Amino acid sequence: MIALGADHGGVYLKDAVKKYLEENGIAYKDYGTEGTESVDYAPFAYKVAKAVTSGEAEKGILCCGTGIGISIAANKVPGIRAAVCTNAFCAEMTRRHNDANILCMGGRVIDEKTAVELSKIFLETPFDGGRHARRIGQIAAIERGEEL
Repeated sequence: MIALGADHGGVYLKDAVKKYLEENGIAYKDYGTEGTESVDYAPFAYKVAKAVTSGEAEKGILCCGTGIGISIAANKVPGIRAAVCTNAFCAEMTRRHNDANILCMGGRVIDEKTAVELSKIFLETPFDGGRHARRIGQIAAIERGEEL
C-alpha cells in the first residue's frame, strides 16, 4: 500500500498520482488534504510517515508547494528517508542509493505529468544495497544519537 498526503500547494499532484495508482491497480490510502484551502503540511507528513514506519504502507508520496517543507516534517520521524525530487534521475537515484521511503514533490515546481512519471520511477526502482546499505545504517545510527 502507498500512503499519500499533501497540503493545498500539492493537492493537484497528489490527485494525479492517485489517479495513476487507481489505473494501475496499486493500493493506496489518501491521508488528505482534499482541497485548495490553505492547510498546514506537517500533519499530513506525520500521518504518511507513521504509516510507512509502522509497516501499514510500503512507501509514501507527499506533495506541498515545493516538496521541501513536507519533506523536512516527514524526516523528523525516525526511520523516514524522504527525498524531494524534481526529475527522473533524482527519483531513481534516491531509491537505488538512499533507499528513500517517501517521495516528495512540489506543486509549484513540477507539473502533474512529471509527478506521475517520478512516482512510477520511485515505486518501481529497487534499492541497490551493497555499500549503500552501510550508509543507510549510518543514517539510522545518527537517528539513535550515536556518533559516527
